[in-house]
Amino acid sequence: MKTRQLLYALAIFSSFAANAANEASSFNLTPGVTEISEKVYGLHMTILWICVAIGVVVFGAMFWAIIHHRKSKGAVAANFHESTKVEILWTLIPFLILIGMAVPATNVLLAMEDPSDSELTIQVTGSQWKWHYRYFDHDVEFFSLLATSAAQIDGEATKRETYLLEVDRPLVVPTGKKVRFLITSEDVIHSWWVPDFAVKKDANPGFINEAWTRIDKPGIYRGQCAELCGKDHGFMPIVVIAKPVDEFEAWVTETAAAQAKVKEEEQKLLAMNMDMDELMELGEEVYNSRCAACHQVNGLGLPGVFPALAQQGISADPNKVLDHLNIVIHGKSGTAMQAFGAQLGLKELAAVITYERNAWGNNTGDAIQASQINAVLNGDDL
Repeated sequence: MKTRQLLYALAIFSSFAANAANEASSFNLTPGVTEISEKVYGLHMTILWICVAIGVVVFGAMFWAIIHHRKSKGAVAANFHESTKVEILWTLIPFLILIGMAVPATNVLLAMEDPSDSELTIQVTGSQWKWHYRYFDHDVEFFSLLATSAAQIDGEATKRETYLLEVDRPLVVPTGKKVRFLITSEDVIHSWWVPDFAVKKDANPGFINEAWTRIDKPGIYRGQCAELCGKDHGFMPIVVIAKPVDEFEAWVTETAAAQAKVKEEEQKLLAMNMDMDELMELGEEVYNSRCAACHQVNGLGLPGVFPALAQQGISADPNKVLDHLNIVIHGKSGTAMQAFGAQLGLKELAAVITYERNAWGNNTGDAIQASQINAVLNGDDL
């Protein structure tokens, strides 16, 4: 009777494991949308079933021995030591199992680490807390930032299905092409992770790691930074849009033209002076989206972590205009203060610095212009 109960329990366990493995679950790996991701998923399931089989055999033998050699049946424990055959068997069998698992695992790992013969190369640079993408062989680059609204984050609006997984500028790649990623960081360690591609690579400052993917199915795929990188680690999503080759080529051409036009328009600003109201309105918008996470909306910062800007420091000193421009444009080495010169346009930089110098009671009266930003960027005298 007890033997039948044991067999029944093992059958239930096996059935549960099979259902858990076959059904889509947040506790299991995703099969993904690439050949490599499917290989990774297949390897994962193969190892899982090997572990299940080992568990069934080991625990089955253990419980069978407990039941059939119990004291109530009059079983007498055997008395033997140092069996050479047993020693060989329990060394050889696990060794063979490990070899059987290592061969397919090695093949998959080698395939994952082979970015050769790629048809498109994209540099991925992480920084606190955003991603920068630069397309080699194309005059296209941009920053990608969280696009989830502050109202959702603060609980003032209903959270959408893609909550914290939305960006303002998604990465766009072609389907059917081998895409190589060169992954690095400007500050701390980040990790570029898109589960559907089976790609997860650390972005280390001063180093470049390689990864690759080939997406067969057009669509939108989401991921996020998978390395604890600071207080806004949870606000650093990744969105990749895979387009058919012809649509991708059209996007590249259109984006390159649009970015070239923006640069051309920026040069026109050099001969223009924006009024204070326009600068303050745009500056507040830029500050709230780029600076408030550290220095806070009220400009008071976080004591001991991020300095306050309200009525103190260079932002409130009428004689420190150049210092203020330099730190916003070039950042400050050894601190979390990033260089925004490459992230914002001339107009946005002028506006946000103007806002910082005139908000929260600073009232310096300084209206920074695009020509001043351009001079600092080029290393010229103001």
